[in-house]
Order: sequence, then structure tokens, then C-alpha cells
Amino acid sequence: MAGRKEAGNFDTSTEEKIKIAARTVFQKKGYAATRTRDIAEEAGVNLGLLNYYFRRKEKLFEVIMFETLFNFFQNIITLFNNEDTDFEKKIELLAANYINLLIKEPDIPLFILSEMRDRPEEMLEKLPIKYVLNNSVFVRQFHEKVKAGQIKEPVLHHFLMNFLGMILFPFVAQPLMSAFFGGLTSAQFNQLMQKRKKLIPVWIKAMIYAG
Repeated sequence: MAGRKEAGNFDTSTEEKIKIAARTVFQKKGYAATRTRDIAEEAGVNLGLLNYYFRRKEKLFEVIMFETLFNFFQNIITLFNNEDTDFEKKIELLAANYINLLIKEPDIPLFILSEMRDRPEEMLEKLPIKYVLNNSVFVRQFHEKVKAGQIKEPVLHHFLMNFLGMILFPFVAQPLMSAFFGGLTSAQFNQLMQKRKKLIPVWIKAMIYAG
């Protein structure tokens, strides 16, 4: 009788196809509402094949969630630790990079926020975000400006919440804003967000710098 394939002999193209499908379904439906059958249908494979690669929905979700979180925060960590850019340039690059990312994958913010709300400790323990952030060049530059009296709001938490809120909230609230503005199309919304890449750094600087 032929034995079960070893993990190293898995067809990586099929495995990757399942992961791409799972990411799409999880981001649209969330963990609780997603069935493995939904993922199999999205991937174009039968349920038995999906179970062959990923025995449990929980395991597949862990893989997708970790990769999503890692990719989402990887850019911010790289930018935060760049010694060659000053504080103002980092703000500009962060706004531009994240708006570009979220235009490409608009379901990411709601997916991450909903899952982190339900299981914050589990999500954060997989990635040392707090440690990396607190020890970053960006935070050091922020505190240097506070010490020099250039920043009028010295609490880092307020700055980060304001900054991330300006970027993330429009994507989370896109359906509401579309209805409010009389049927705002995706193309029109993306055009607005492209403009915000330049506007957000201007607003942030006006908020934090002493007059």
C-alpha cells in the first residue's frame, strides 16, 4: 500500500494555491464564518486535498494570519529603523507605502483588527511588534524632537493613533463613506486615497509640531 507523502514532497504550487484562496476567504468572511469547504471552492480543489495539506482550519488560519501580520508590519519595521531618513521623511514614506498596500489589499485592515480584537495576546505573541517599535530609530527620533521642544504632543501613543487612524479608518469605513457620499466608486475612493498620501503628512506635522 502506498504510504502518505512526506511533508517535504508536498506540491508547493497546490499548497500556495490553497493559501492564496484561504487568505481571500478569511479576509472577506473572518475566521468564524469561514468553512474549509469555502476555501476549497475558492482554490478549485476538493475538500480531501485541502485536508491533506492542512488538517485543520485552525492551522491554516494560523499560517495565513501570521503571514498577513508579518507582511503588514514588515514594511513599517524596515522604515522605522532606517538611519538614512529623518523623522519627517519617515512619515511621508509610511503614509505612501501603507496607502499603496491597502489600495491593493483593502480587506487587510478589517481582517487584522477583528482578529486582534478577538485574540490580541495570541496574535501579538507571534510577532515582537511592541519591542521592535519601542527600540526603533523612528521612536528615538520622535523622543529627540520632544526633548528639543519641537513636538508639542509628547505622548507617542497619541501620535501613532492619529497617524494610523488617518490611514486605516477610510479603508475600514469605505462602504459607509461610499453610501454617505452617494455611491462613491472604488476608483473614486482610490483617487481620494492617492491624494491623502500627500495630505496626511501635512496634517500630521501640523498637529504635532509646536508653532
